[in-house]
Amino acid sequence: MNKLLAAPLLVALLANPTIAAAPQFQGTAPIAYMEDLSSGAVLYQHDADRRMPPASMAKMMTVYVAFDLIKKGELKLDQTMPVRPDTWQKWHGPQAGSTMFLSSGENVSVENLLKGIVTLSGNDACVVLAEGISGTEQTFTDRMNDAAKRIGLTNSHFGTSNGWPDGGATYVTARDLAHLAAATIRDFPDLYKRFYSLPSFTWGKTLGAGADITQANRDPLLGRVAGADGLKTGHTDEAGYGFTGSAEQNGRRLVMVVAGLPTYTGRAEESVRFMDWGFRAWQAKPVVAAGREVSTAEVQMGSARSVGLVAPKQLTVTLPAGAAPQLKAKVVYEGPVRAPIKQGQHIADLVIQSPDMPEQRLPLVAANDVGEAGFFGRAWAGLTSLFG
Repeated sequence: MNKLLAAPLLVALLANPTIAAAPQFQGTAPIAYMEDLSSGAVLYQHDADRRMPPASMAKMMTVYVAFDLIKKGELKLDQTMPVRPDTWQKWHGPQAGSTMFLSSGENVSVENLLKGIVTLSGNDACVVLAEGISGTEQTFTDRMNDAAKRIGLTNSHFGTSNGWPDGGATYVTARDLAHLAAATIRDFPDLYKRFYSLPSFTWGKTLGAGADITQANRDPLLGRVAGADGLKTGHTDEAGYGFTGSAEQNGRRLVMVVAGLPTYTGRAEESVRFMDWGFRAWQAKPVVAAGREVSTAEVQMGSARSVGLVAPKQLTVTLPAGAAPQLKAKVVYEGPVRAPIKQGQHIADLVIQSPDMPEQRLPLVAANDVGEAGFFGRAWAGLTSLFG
């Protein structure tokens, strides 16, 4: 059921409206996508649903699975996992791509393996973690694909834990990568902060001299864009150079993806330019204060016939910088909403529409609990439903 939003709620926003076309970004990446997580607005998309090999950006899903197990208490950061000799044999040396420089037979903590994956992009660290969790890498990829379905990645499949080329079995889209990044930030905020913005990590020893090996984080935004704190680069000959990144400034968090770029330097320059554009060319505009009731939803089989719909936090829309374009809004929910309903339960969305922009959907939650109706209430509801 759709409910139109009362116009007075947007009076302040609609004062002196102007026509403002969405800002244009002149990008060079064959595939690109940007979303403002504070409002859900898609700021840019170019071939965002084209299937592509993710290269090391697939490691974000490996990390998501590990974070989920840690959150559930099924995996501990200080738990150690062995580096099997056959795993080491396959994933060391120049032919094995980026590496954490693990040694055969050593036991490595989950915490250090995660640092090796996120900061160093270690292919060896991914496989050791996958085998330590699920016994085999292939069994672990089943967990990856289950998690992908659960968080709504509709056009992705994972055949390896590290994104190593596998004849096309592993594929993603830019939109799915952005949603994976958003889910990681939303579902595991503490773990995200702990692991995704380390500037460097030291592990392994050089041959001969035995000196410590320190490698820098490849994230091209760190230290170059204010508020940048993740996520993951990727590169293979097949995929080109790609990056999924995020930054937060003044309460606005953006997630971006670029892929298919021809050079390492080009990826870095495009990523910084793209993220800077996202913050400069767009602005956040508050529309509903936290806790304010926006509308009501009809309730079925409940102790009350309706429930208030309130903003769970300050709701904002993303608009072109310096403009106040004319907006339309409506409340959308599947209804009547069946009781029982818990206070704070997400049961509706405030949908904002603006010319030349995709719609923005902002969550609305129940203002209070609504219990199930008693016997006579249910009987009456049944009769009224029967006779229309």
